[in-house]
Amino acid sequence: MRDATAATPRIGVVLLVPDRWRGIWALRHHVAHRLARHFEVVWVEAARSWREYWGLARGRDLIAHDIPPDFPGFTVYDPGRWLAKVHKPRVLSNWIHRARMQAAVNILRSKGCARIITYVWRPELAWALDAFAADLTCYHIDDEYSFKASEQPNDPAEVALLQRVDQVFIHSHGLLRKKGGINRHTAHVPNGVDYAAYSTPVAEPADLAAIPHPRIGYVGVVKAQLDLQLLRNLARANPEWSFVIVGPRGFLGDKEGVLNEMSGLPNVHLLGNRAVHALPAYVQGMDVCVMPYEINDYTNFIYPLKLHEYLATGRPTVASPIHSVVPFMEVVGLATTPPEWQAALENALTPAARAPEAVRARREHAAEHDWDLLVEQIATRLRARLGDPRDGADEASERPRVGAYAGGRGG
Repeated sequence: MRDATAATPRIGVVLLVPDRWRGIWALRHHVAHRLARHFEVVWVEAARSWREYWGLARGRDLIAHDIPPDFPGFTVYDPGRWLAKVHKPRVLSNWIHRARMQAAVNILRSKGCARIITYVWRPELAWALDAFAADLTCYHIDDEYSFKASEQPNDPAEVALLQRVDQVFIHSHGLLRKKGGINRHTAHVPNGVDYAAYSTPVAEPADLAAIPHPRIGYVGVVKAQLDLQLLRNLARANPEWSFVIVGPRGFLGDKEGVLNEMSGLPNVHLLGNRAVHALPAYVQGMDVCVMPYEINDYTNFIYPLKLHEYLATGRPTVASPIHSVVPFMEVVGLATTPPEWQAALENALTPAARAPEAVRARREHAAEHDWDLLVEQIATRLRARLGDPRDGADEASERPRVGAYAGGRGG
């Protein structure tokens, strides 16, 4: 339900995103539909090429959820084949960009929006700032877009975007240190969790129920940043444990063979992609949840969505000590070497790790990162930047303390 007391019908938000509404659920999706409780929101689907629209190019959409895009305050706009993505000639590309933006703005105008926010999620979407003169522009950074294991200099195109927009949001402290000094209107808003969904007990999925305990589980995209060799070796060394991986395959690079090898082990269960509404049940069904990331410059910039999702279930969690996870060492077991992982998993399987006070501590940390609270912080900041008289945000503090950071417990 949309919160009528918080709704601001005269403000509309055009969200420029790199993916599609019914794709893999990401930070953008969590923020987008909750912003619709505060503003009118139009999600502009990532445009495809003409070949894709006409079915001439191979590709597939991973449908990760069945949430209809028709709840109050939220509209999904698909540019369609007549406004497909083109790069040349430049004059045609610019015209299509303006047409896409104008169509999204027209939707908001039809809903009574007098002021428009252009909300950009990737540097390559910076064209939106030239396609329409918005009342406020915003750039949200949710990854290090070089995707390189070693740190790279800031992309000049991203620096130009950071310098140009009115407001910046950054999700991890690592990225805040790298990019947070470019625009003085920069706020840190960490990743969160749908706390009610993950903390409320639900029935165990049938495919998971058939897998023996104890279950060591990873729920998320299976990608190259994971230390799959570590998981393979742990599975070999502990045949009495079930290793369960739930999620679609992302880019694996030279680790494709390791994952295929794991699939042949009798105690490894690759369950594949599941709809977003089904994920809490899978996390709740694990005995230990894991985040086995390789440690490098890239992973030290990320902030895993699954961190607070795991904690919200109260399940013991073991992770590699990447920067965003270390501040939660009070409730997350940290391990680097194979012997450390072995010991941490053994400890997580003890009765003490499942004691009520341990479960409660994990959930308390997760509750402080509920998406509703975090997106309210974003909405408050945007209203303040627009000078909305109903907002009392203090513009003197450009990096608000959000969730766990108010008490110094997050990181």
